[in-house]
Amino acid sequence: MQKSIAVVFDSAGTLLHMYRVAKDMSSGDLLTGVESTDLVARRKGRALIVLHTEPSVILAVDRNMRVIDFIDGHDIAIDISCASVPFSVEEAYDIIKDSDIRVDDILQVVGVVRKHCPEIFYVAAGIIVDRNDHSVPYVLSTGGRLFHDSKETVDRLKGLGVSVFIASGDSRRNLKQLAECMGISMERVYDIATTREKARIILELKDTYDKVLMVGDGMNDILALRAADVGIVTLQQGDHRPEKLEMSADVVIRDIREVLGIVESL
Repeated sequence: MQKSIAVVFDSAGTLLHMYRVAKDMSSGDLLTGVESTDLVARRKGRALIVLHTEPSVILAVDRNMRVIDFIDGHDIAIDISCASVPFSVEEAYDIIKDSDIRVDDILQVVGVVRKHCPEIFYVAAGIIVDRNDHSVPYVLSTGGRLFHDSKETVDRLKGLGVSVFIASGDSRRNLKQLAECMGISMERVYDIATTREKARIILELKDTYDKVLMVGDGMNDILALRAADVGIVTLQQGDHRPEKLEMSADVVIRDIREVLGIVESL
């Protein structure tokens, strides 16, 4: 009898090749090719905040406006994408409220991402907050485009009868575009999924499927990798991955197509 199999993909760095830029708010330096989850993990007490808005909305306001005034004035929802410790949205809001970050800070990093990636799939903006000194150490922007073999891999998995899911710290707005492109129902998409929520999703799916595979590339996937029947770390993004992350996986791959062989072996 054929086993029922589910494969859960992270989005950024797994289905999408990402380009990330951060602004160091203490020095004003723009840092390219950064890993947002690594910036969070560098110091206990940090969290990555997602702004639920289109870059076009940010572009339409005064560049000198404080970000908190932009959030309040345009009724922008914020969420925690990942955190090094349990963190509340209310605490993050208070830190942003007491900071002096400006819309211009966000537009600087968004502009670099847009310039570097003309064929970009989407652009998102975020803020890293730090409870240790009640500060905003970084603002950042990320842009992503599909790896050339992502859609083919998902299509072939579905052809094998595999149920495909996405669990990501990204916003529902961005994931909706990705899911539609990949032919994945939004009922199988989990947005703003933190490290612990990804693990919970895997455990819930294990109650339904014989085998559940998790495919990810970041430290925010580490608990889900451990919870899965098969945890797969992909290095297709090409940047350095922490040894701790690779050690938490059952398999390390360099191309998303390798997931097909792993599924077939089950």
